[in-house]
Amino acid sequence: MAYEFTVSGRIAKPVGEVFEAVADPGQLSGYFTTGGAKGRLETGSTVTWDFHDFPGAFPVEVVEVKPNERIVLRWDAAEGGTPEKPVEAGYKTTVAMTFAPLEDGRTLVTITEGGWRENPGALRASYGNCEGWTGMLCAMKVYLEHGINLREGFYK
Repeated sequence: MAYEFTVSGRIAKPVGEVFEAVADPGQLSGYFTTGGAKGRLETGSTVTWDFHDFPGAFPVEVVEVKPNERIVLRWDAAEGGTPEKPVEAGYKTTVAMTFAPLEDGRTLVTITEGGWRENPGALRASYGNCEGWTGMLCAMKVYLEHGINLREGFYK
């Protein structure tokens, strides 16, 4: 069985605003992709995400977008190496984000990533990505609710 994890968090904004904060590259660059995001998340497109803590832009394949409900992405898996120099593994993992409106007006965001092979390097990489997606949810919450870029200066 391939490695997989799920993280989630509640954001005190309507589902449309939360969804747009991920789909829109300008907003995503304001709290998550510290080196910038290029391209709106639309089914069938390939966008790039760049992070100061992981040099070089990452191509991100957009598999599916259902506005205000779901985003599915695929990107290159890494196995081993360091955060600064990950070792590409020659296959992709799949990231699924769901956006669920809650009765109190908040939005529940759930992110699942899976597809790593079963080996020590892939296990380490999956933990690193789990940490990254948890950080993304925290940063998005603070950005949307308080207008603060939590990641600014955090990594460099």
